[in-house]
Amino acid sequence: MKNAPNAPAPKTDARRHHDPLTRGFASDNYAGAHPEVLAALALANGGHQTAYGGDDYTAHLQQVIRRHFGGRAEAFPVFNGTGANVVALQAVTDRWGAVIAADSAHIHVDECGAPERVGGLKLLTVPTEDGKLTPELIDREAYGWDDEHRAMPQVVSLTQSTELGTVYTPEEIRAICAHAHERGMVVHLDGSRLANAAASLDVPMRALTNVPGVDLLSLGGTKNGALFGEAVVVLNPDAVRGMKHLRKLSMQLASKMRFVSVQLEALLAGDLWLRNARHANTMARRLAEGVGAVPGVEIRYPVRSNAVFARLPREVSERLQKHYRFYFWDEATGDVRWMCSFDTSEEDVDGFVAALRAEMHA
Repeated sequence: MKNAPNAPAPKTDARRHHDPLTRGFASDNYAGAHPEVLAALALANGGHQTAYGGDDYTAHLQQVIRRHFGGRAEAFPVFNGTGANVVALQAVTDRWGAVIAADSAHIHVDECGAPERVGGLKLLTVPTEDGKLTPELIDREAYGWDDEHRAMPQVVSLTQSTELGTVYTPEEIRAICAHAHERGMVVHLDGSRLANAAASLDVPMRALTNVPGVDLLSLGGTKNGALFGEAVVVLNPDAVRGMKHLRKLSMQLASKMRFVSVQLEALLAGDLWLRNARHANTMARRLAEGVGAVPGVEIRYPVRSNAVFARLPREVSERLQKHYRFYFWDEATGDVRWMCSFDTSEEDVDGFVAALRAEMHA
């Protein structure tokens, strides 16, 4: 039945400014929040709670964190991953201190110089083939502690999973921690995708952190289904100083902290963190198998988490980007990165593979 001449137009939600059916493979940050996380936020939203971390949700988060990372662990919720890394690294370096990291590490290539400019520390980067440090690679920069002309190596920072989608095994982390500790350095782990690494290896997160000897962890939430929020988790209190003050100084202290804490609790209290990570990893493997079967597409690194790196003709990628969002990883070679998230579906993957195959034959 047609509307009357002067009848009001059908109601639409003017607050929605995007097509919720749009999908892409640019980043796991593109995904929304998991429904269970949104439900937890609604649960925490009522009445008054003490600000700046004195709330019941932040207190309960500490119990959850200790179940995952040991009885000495303490979580300091922050707004984002860069904030977590900057706060964490400041807590384990002197003003003259330096951090050894892979040259592909997020703290080096994707944080706009924040660790150095905001944190006031020096990054000593080492080239790697697969994004992973080894004791031998660390020793390329682990020297000169008594040389006043050189920034002092005080920290080794690992990324798990790495920026290239590879993962450290528990044995590899244990060897690095032992090597670093023998030289008087502490070990920080950038775990924005720690859940994906643990799911890939089928081990608990403690097997990649406190058990092998990591001192300090930047624990991811956003890429695993949170709306926003990460945490600095102190695993070895003897190696860390000033966290409470550094978080505030670095503008990472949330006044309504319960809304960060309850999201992390929603992910970690049960198995949501694991379900989300396993699904994202499974979709990445499905994607790699599909695109890897297309002639002219080369998978660049082993697919161990939720990232797929590939090399294909640049013009094909540019045409494909008109239909799906994703990024060039290396402008010189034309390598691309495709990321899967907790809400990537089999239909999303299969549709992308079909579109890629069509563009390769266009």
